[in-house]
Amino acid sequence: MVQTIEGLARPPGDKRLGIVASRFNSLVVDALVNGALDTFRRLGIEPGRVDVIRVPGAFEIPLAAQALARTGRYAGLVCLGAVIQGETDHHDAVTSAATQGVARVMLESGIPVSHGILACATLEQALQRAGGKMGNKGHEAAQVVLEMADLISILGVRP
Repeated sequence: MVQTIEGLARPPGDKRLGIVASRFNSLVVDALVNGALDTFRRLGIEPGRVDVIRVPGAFEIPLAAQALARTGRYAGLVCLGAVIQGETDHHDAVTSAATQGVARVMLESGIPVSHGILACATLEQALQRAGGKMGNKGHEAAQVVLEMADLISILGVRP
């Protein structure tokens, strides 16, 4: 018989949770942060166990996430940002660097790092994903980090 092992979205023991969020496009990112915080609150995680770290933009998110991961105090990190297409291809480079950086932090540190960095063509698309008709990707990123932290714990892996 095949055994399926999955993590659940629940408080991660005695470790803290971190949210790394960009200040750029704050109208969108603030809504993502609120979605993540609301998810943590609903699942019984005390606000005092969550640190919100603000960085200038999405490009800087991986460095802050790496610094937090290296402390050993965090069960998981939620990375939130919004990159909106402009008149040039700059958004592609920023989105790619942020995505690769977040993945690298997760793999090198061994702790869950969720990717809630939106890459949208318009501000309207971003707002729809930050609490509009497309849901709140901050909420989803918080769920993911909790499920993965639980899974890592079940598997007996220590970062």
